[in-house]
Amino acid sequence: MPRRGWLRLAWWGGLALVGLPVIASCALLQREGEPWWLARRDPSGQAPAASTTGEAVLQVYAARAARWKGVVGVHTWIAVKPSGAPSYVRYEVMGWGVDRGVPALRVNRTGPDNYWFGSRPQLLVDVRGEGVDTLIAKVEAAVRAYPYPRSYRTWPGPNSNTFTAYIGRAVPELRLDLPPTAIGKDYLPGGVPAGTSPSGTGFQLSLFGLTGLLVAWEEGVELNLLGLTFGVDVKDPALKLPGLGRLGRP
Repeated sequence: MPRRGWLRLAWWGGLALVGLPVIASCALLQREGEPWWLARRDPSGQAPAASTTGEAVLQVYAARAARWKGVVGVHTWIAVKPSGAPSYVRYEVMGWGVDRGVPALRVNRTGPDNYWFGSRPQLLVDVRGEGVDTLIAKVEAAVRAYPYPRSYRTWPGPNSNTFTAYIGRAVPELRLDLPPTAIGKDYLPGGVPAGTSPSGTGFQLSLFGLTGLLVAWEEGVELNLLGLTFGVDVKDPALKLPGLGRLGRP
């Protein structure tokens, strides 16, 4: 085959590799009915009631983003409850209102495990009991140190997933394996070209979150192209594709 033919084949193959998973995701997530701003945002029942739970609890969640962003991406956040605390504290980064001077870093906007505009959140990390108060203290210190508390950019970051990944790197004991649909997780603060993976079990190279490579025990091998993740999870066998996320063992 002539060189031009190979280049054409590679172009169409790459386009299909990106486009088909995104189209499939769009079809799977197609919803009818009430507008997104009226979709359910009540508790999902995954966080134990603070009023009857004396032990410390630390949880990380991911839910499909609202509107068109949900086709390819998720929104992530962290909820903590120290021992004996009467309520949870939820930390997340959001873009709404930032252009009007509202901080991107939000605290207690809603409950720890609430639906995100109709999307039931996936529980990524759930640690409780002995030693968790120490982890919560580390998380809270990392929240205070987050370098973009007043900045938000949907793509390639810093966004909600940049924030959660930052916390994961600062507290590697969480072994946080963010979904491949967590666009922005590969945006390394300060524009540094290399760092640890969000799980703390490997390393990654990243060019401003636009392209890069991650190799880690928890995440597997991930290739980032324009913020979209292609990869293979070896520890818990699965393919990772844009839009669709993980295809394989949960």
